Amino acid sequence: MKIPRKKFEAAIPALAMGDIAFLLLIFFVILARAQDDSHLRWKPAQEKEVLPAGGAIASVVIDADRRLHLNGREITAEVLDDQLRALLGDRPTGKRTVLLKVDKDTPAEAFEPAIEAISLAGGDLVHVLEPEETR
Repeated sequence: MKIPRKKFEAAIPALAMGDIAFLLLIFFVILARAQDDSHLRWKPAQEKEVLPAGGAIASVVIDADRRLHLNGREITAEVLDDQLRALLGDRPTGKRTVLLKVDKDTPAEAFEPAIEAISLAGGDLVHVLEPEETR
């Protein structure tokens, strides 16, 4: 005697597939880089007086050649503390912001004196970071 078998149908829910596709689309759009700027090398400002952004009092930049710039002017690490004290003056806490941007290839011994000078001058140090490159 032959017993009839039940046929099973496997159906993929189309609504769930649409949700998954939409979530994947959002995921890839968010993670996609709009433009690759890794080939660009920034240079310090050439103006005599550069006003820092965001209400900061001073901007300290250490470039790829280990040169130190305070508000766009090249200075030495020895006078950074005195010049920062003069810029910060007697401003209250919270209004003594100093932006620090260091080139990514600069070793620690080149930027540690700048961090110490900002601390001794009583500045509120804010590190300006560039996004990490994804490979």
